[in-house]
Amino acid sequence: MNTSPFSRREMLKQTACGFGLLALADLCAKQSAAATAGSSLSPLAPKAPLFAPKAKRVIFMFHQGGPSHVDTFDYKPRLAIDDGKSPVETGFYKGGNRKLLKSPFEFSQHGKSGLPISSLFPNVAKHADKLCLLNGMHTDLPNHPQASVQLHTGSFQFVRPSMGAWVLYGLGTENDELPGFITINPSGRVGGAQNYGSAFLPAPFQGTPIGAEGKAVGQGAIPNIQARAPAGLQRKQLDYLQSLNRDRLAADGVNTELEGLIESYELAFRMQGAVPKVLDLKDESQATLDAYGVGDKATDNFARQCLLARRFAEAGVRFIEIATGGWDQHQNLRSALTKNCEGIDRPTAALLQDLEQRGLLEDTLVISGGEFGRTPHASKPDGRDHNATGYSMWLAGGGVKGGLRYGATDEHGIKAVENAVHVHDLHATILHLLGLDHTKLTYRYSGRDFRLTDVHGNVVKDIIA
Repeated sequence: MNTSPFSRREMLKQTACGFGLLALADLCAKQSAAATAGSSLSPLAPKAPLFAPKAKRVIFMFHQGGPSHVDTFDYKPRLAIDDGKSPVETGFYKGGNRKLLKSPFEFSQHGKSGLPISSLFPNVAKHADKLCLLNGMHTDLPNHPQASVQLHTGSFQFVRPSMGAWVLYGLGTENDELPGFITINPSGRVGGAQNYGSAFLPAPFQGTPIGAEGKAVGQGAIPNIQARAPAGLQRKQLDYLQSLNRDRLAADGVNTELEGLIESYELAFRMQGAVPKVLDLKDESQATLDAYGVGDKATDNFARQCLLARRFAEAGVRFIEIATGGWDQHQNLRSALTKNCEGIDRPTAALLQDLEQRGLLEDTLVISGGEFGRTPHASKPDGRDHNATGYSMWLAGGGVKGGLRYGATDEHGIKAVENAVHVHDLHATILHLLGLDHTKLTYRYSGRDFRLTDVHGNVVKDIIA
């Protein structure tokens, strides 16, 4: 009987599913398909940067909802003076019937640099001299979905590859047993898969999600990662399955989807051994777990994310995103923002300390922030509204100047007025620190060359060490 390779593959499907490998490979196929027909190298193989990089990898801490910059990293003493006044009364800008609200949190200077940091971040403040505060950030729209997608992809209008996908496309990964781009507890409500998708870039470059928003990260895992048969037996089965696929590939000559399938099975097999080891925190000392806040109800979820980020970075993963939600404080600012910051302060500080002690901080770019900030005024007495015209993010490690406060908003914190940094500028700078020119990292699609920054973006050279 003349049975085609694909027919025989379907006959094996029941058995393969029994071992869990097929389901895992189907997941991996989405990020491990061959980038070009006939390529002899994996599309995820390490690639040389265009010039000497300052950073080798990125850890992006995304705090969805719009953290209030005027209550955390952008000290505005004028707000205390004008507390309760209408913005119109100050003669500075329009504000309707809203009232200015001074920060209920105290600011003080920290480190040799004297960076002003809120009392909400006592542990992060100990690392003030590592931080590069971008106090003049701005983006295009004050709406969560659009701003979140623009922060991740550079565009709020069209489906575009995510920042992590572009980084992986430009540099590849250093560990062929792990995905090169991992996102832990990604937001499912705002941006969703777009935040870590590859869009028109080849499938290997999209992020691999672990867990989901609203779930404890300890429950997060990559589906079907546990092998259900001895490695030797599974290897024999995979070899036979791959021989069928290669027979078909030889007959077709060019079949990028089949090349991707072959690649995905191999990555899936390797991941079954490597991923559980990275996710297992049992080999971490109790002192390390305590430093991050693992086991503490207030900090446990983000602590685990931060510790996993360090472990993935150490293992050679190129781009790691970790996330928190619930920063949209239109009301209950004092209590809600206090809870948010308590949840991330200790783990964030521990991550910076741990990376430094392991010699990783100097070539790991750590980024922290949300899709925009908050207004210094609001329609409700204990809250702040969305603000896209001026807000703060911070960077550390990876070749940026520490102890630097770059850019500024106006006296009340509504608009970036000095050394303003747009999201496109941030993307250009991140790529530059990784040794990539944002104007040259392009991909031909639909008749034109696309890039992360589209036709915008300037590298912020003043923050580079």
